[in-house]
Amino acid sequence: QVQLVESGGGSVQAGGGLRLSCAAPGYTTSDYCMGWFRQVPGKEREGIAAIYPALGDTYYVDSVRGRFTISQDSAKNILYLQMNSLKSEDTATYYCATGPMFADWGQGTQVTVS
Repeated sequence: QVQLVESGGGSVQAGGGLRLSCAAPGYTTSDYCMGWFRQVPGKEREGIAAIYPALGDTYYVDSVRGRFTISQDSAKNILYLQMNSLKSEDTATYYCATGPMFADWGQGTQVTVS
């Protein structure tokens, strides 16, 4: 099992932006679908964005479409999530995942929007 490493979380005021990164050592980021998820205490983990590098396709949940952008740097094996126009309801712990059936996850990075 591969441990992914997220970074870039923090505290930001509403309307601001953050860019999350996910390093995927041992993976070629074009091998599998890669996704970003988020979780608020007491609620289920929610998939918010995904990218299928081999097809060039992206997916966004309605609540983030138009504000968040998922991308990947295949040369560096890094997945990104650019988050703009952040809202208080975006406050959560954000996780990246990849691998067959999203078997591999990172430890999460906290995003707080006030």
